[in-house]
Amino acid sequence: MELTDKLEILADAAKYDASCASSGAPKRGSAGLDGFGATTGMGICHSYTPDGRCVSLLKILLTNYCAYDCQYCVNRRSSNVPRARFSVREVVKLTTDFYFRNYIDGLFLSSGIIRSADYTMEQLVQVARTLREVHQFRGYIHLKTIPDADPALIAAAGRYADRLSVNIELPTQAGIERLAPEKNLHTIKLAMGAIRRKLDEKAQEPGAPAFAPAGQSTQMIVGADASDDRQVLATAETLYGSYKLKRVYYSAFSPIPHSPDSVPLQAPPLLREHRLYQADFLLRAYGFQVHELLPAAGNLALDIDPKLAWALAHREHFPLDLNRAGAAMIARVPGIGVRNAKRLVELRRLRRIRYADVSRLRCSMKKAAPFIVTADYSPPQGASSSELLRRALAPAPQRGPQQQAAQQLAPQQLDLWPAPQTS
Repeated sequence: MELTDKLEILADAAKYDASCASSGAPKRGSAGLDGFGATTGMGICHSYTPDGRCVSLLKILLTNYCAYDCQYCVNRRSSNVPRARFSVREVVKLTTDFYFRNYIDGLFLSSGIIRSADYTMEQLVQVARTLREVHQFRGYIHLKTIPDADPALIAAAGRYADRLSVNIELPTQAGIERLAPEKNLHTIKLAMGAIRRKLDEKAQEPGAPAFAPAGQSTQMIVGADASDDRQVLATAETLYGSYKLKRVYYSAFSPIPHSPDSVPLQAPPLLREHRLYQADFLLRAYGFQVHELLPAAGNLALDIDPKLAWALAHREHFPLDLNRAGAAMIARVPGIGVRNAKRLVELRRLRRIRYADVSRLRCSMKKAAPFIVTADYSPPQGASSSELLRRALAPAPQRGPQQQAAQQLAPQQLDLWPAPQTS
């Protein structure tokens, strides 16, 4: 098979893996040194999808042959998709060639399981080792690790990769047992724990060899089983606390041709995935907990964002006096972010906050106005119930089918060779 044919198959097969953002990579470059490539402290990516996913990495599978038969996966053993496999040399060549042509800034490499977990992991490590040691590549590398592989191989991967990830796939043990019986949640968590221990060792001994400086991440598939958003976010909250993950990525299940009866025939709303990313950000950056966003079992609201939903459900905290409240509580006001909350607290040291001050920070005043009090403004007493506010603040309904309405929120992997334009 020609290399371009392999690339077409294995780049397309990799698009279902969401966890390819490069944020957190250390500053590293080749200026004045041997080799080529660079990263920056804020991430190397030039283009992002609406939920923050990077699209400037060469994102491919080593192979889409797989010994596992995960029911939700297009590359499962029983799938009849076209198959291909790269050699280590071919992946290295593609990465270096694409970099020198300014197509990419780094590599995201995953793989189906071939022969054994150890053999597959050895191949992934060999790609990273060759790029780093033979070609002196200093750009970003993200390796998807195989949980069942020997810990020594995972440790070796961390020496060459900027980020490692171990996909947890589904939020519950029951879901994994039913849809991915060859995988084991306990083994996945052991691999995550091993990576965390290595990261902790590096943090305690700065002089130790580098190990995955951009940390580790994981991915959960949403809508392939009956897990609701509360279960998904509760699993994410546990992973953040137990394994110090940088990110949990969410990927809406996508039905594939000839899907088995064990998975849904219809994809979940793409807006559901978007709301999970918003809620995840509230957990990581705003200090929210899952039980605050979802007190009971169920899914996040689709018509409004999770932060607004929380504020409408807790009107006892509002309107909030911006001249008295702490930064953490100000950041919970719809339309005001963490950075602007800190700016408002700093401004208070100089003078009392006025409505125009909030507006000048480019906060979303339509959302914020019903929930704040300033030196010269307070919302009318009892003017709007939570239900009326919800209707007023919810985005206008989109025209057309739901798929068209959510299309702008859907993450897309760019084609390697865009189709020619016809006049």
